[in-house]
Amino acid sequence: MARRIDVTGADGVRLAAWEFGDPAKAGPDFGETAVPDAPGVLLLHGLMGRASHWASTARRLSARHRAVALDQRGHGRSEKPPEGAFTRDAYVDDVEAALEQLGLGPAVLIGHAMGALTAWQLAAKRPDLVRGLVICDMRASALGGASQREWAEWFASWPVPFATLADVRKWFGEDDPWVERPNPSRGEFYAEVMAESPDGWRPVFDPDQMLRSRETWVYDAHWEELAQVRCPALVVRGLDGELGRAEAQEMVRVLPRGQYAEVADAGHLVHYDQPEAWLAAIEPFLDSLDGE
Repeated sequence: MARRIDVTGADGVRLAAWEFGDPAKAGPDFGETAVPDAPGVLLLHGLMGRASHWASTARRLSARHRAVALDQRGHGRSEKPPEGAFTRDAYVDDVEAALEQLGLGPAVLIGHAMGALTAWQLAAKRPDLVRGLVICDMRASALGGASQREWAEWFASWPVPFATLADVRKWFGEDDPWVERPNPSRGEFYAEVMAESPDGWRPVFDPDQMLRSRETWVYDAHWEELAQVRCPALVVRGLDGELGRAEAQEMVRVLPRGQYAEVADAGHLVHYDQPEAWLAAIEPFLDSLDGE
C-alpha cells in the first residue's frame, strides 16, 4: 500500500509524499510505518515523472527501510503554481524540507534523471541529511541549447488529447519519433502521468513548466557539486540510456566515494525497462550502507 503525507516545500508549495509498505506499528509523527526506526530512503523521480513510478522499487525496499517517494513541484499530486519557481534551488529546497518534515534524514536519496541531479545537489549542500546516493542515468555535463529546443519541439508533437490510455501506450511505446524500436515499458511509464479530462487523456503536468524546470540545468555542467558529495554514491546507467559509459565512469572518479553499476537491455528508464536487474544493482549498495 501507499499512504499519502503532505509536506510543505519552498515558498509554501504543497508537496505530496507517498510512504510505501504494509503498515505495522504507529510512529510518533505520521501514524503507521512499515518498519519502525528503519533507515530512511527518499525516491525522486525525473522530469515529467511522479512518485508512483517508484512503486515497485519502494515496496521492495520497504521490507527493511522507511521508503518514501516524493511528487516534486509541478508533478503528480503536488502543487503546480502557475507563477511558481521551477529553479534548481526550489527543487533542492523542496527535498530538504521534505526530509526534515518527514524525519527521514540522514537518508539515502535515490534519484532518476532530474531527481538524481537534485539528490546530489542536496547532498553537497546538506551532508547531514544524506547518507548515501543512487544516481540513475543523469549526466553531469551541460546538454546545451539545442537539447532544450529539441524538447520544446517534442512536446509540441504530442497528439494530445489521447482518446484512450491504449493510445498513450502505443504512441510513447511505438509511434513517438524518439522511439527507435517498440518499447512497451516506455508506454507504461507515460501512461502513468496521464489523467482523463473531458476531451481525452492529457498529462498531469504543464509542459511549459517542464521546460522551465529543464532550462535551469541544461546550460550548465554539474561536476563541481559532484565533487562536494561526501557520502557513498552509486552511479547507475542503462546500457542504452542517455548517460554514456565514459561520462558515468568520470562521474564515479569525481565523486569522492563513487561506485559504478550498469544494467543491460535498459535505456533511460532503467527501473521500468529492467526492474529486477535495477534492484539487483542497487540493493548490495544499500546493504553496504546499512552495515556502516
